[in-house]
Amino acid sequence: MRQPAVFFGHGSPMNALGGPYADAWRALGEAIGKPKGVVMVSAHWETRGLGVTAQARPETIHDFGNFGPKLHAMQYPAPGSPELARRVAELVGAQPVELWGLDHGTWSVLVHVWPEADVPVVQLSLDRDLTARQHYELAKRLRPLREEGYVIAGSGDFVHNLRTWKRDGGEAYPWATSFNEAVKSAFERSDHDALIDWVDLAEDAQLSVPTDEHYLPLLYVAAQAEPGDAVSFFNDVIEGGSISMTGVRIG
Repeated sequence: MRQPAVFFGHGSPMNALGGPYADAWRALGEAIGKPKGVVMVSAHWETRGLGVTAQARPETIHDFGNFGPKLHAMQYPAPGSPELARRVAELVGAQPVELWGLDHGTWSVLVHVWPEADVPVVQLSLDRDLTARQHYELAKRLRPLREEGYVIAGSGDFVHNLRTWKRDGGEAYPWATSFNEAVKSAFERSDHDALIDWVDLAEDAQLSVPTDEHYLPLLYVAAQAEPGDAVSFFNDVIEGGSISMTGVRIG
């Protein structure tokens, strides 16, 4: 069964404990069912050269601080898949990696999508030696996996500016709303060149993307689009003025 591609706006690690976005993530998992596995590209695993997690039992990585003991104690014991890791390596030339696991960009959302932790997950790293277009072109080589029963996923945020984030909440900055809407519009009209050349996507785009590690995972999802694929959005909210929680489903 052909599986969708999904981008998650993951926001704070605290979302792993529940909150306003968990219902949409849970509904997504129920709608998809149980795929053969997931290939996740997270904003929080950056490398020089391309890596893919290859262990059968990946560690739950608590790659954050100062969020309290309950969050630090959480585990997401989803299995890995050496078989899927080998297939990913075959498609994109990634090197198998044993010294990583599932970082919070992955497990903080999947704990709601598949709460029983029974769907195998591998992570594909963000190779910092690649340009945005090279990320997109590499991601297209993953397309066969959708036909083989795997979900291709990315986790980050369209808009991610912690320096301007309002700890006590508040309305979205106009530039954040503008960029969020521009990304959605580009998805809807299948203008992937606009997504790749994101600096020109909207005025003040660089306020929304001061560094690109949270943006690049969405190119891995955009690259999976095939003619006729439906595009839909979920959790379309900008939190604290400058963190977009918007998610995208393709197919």
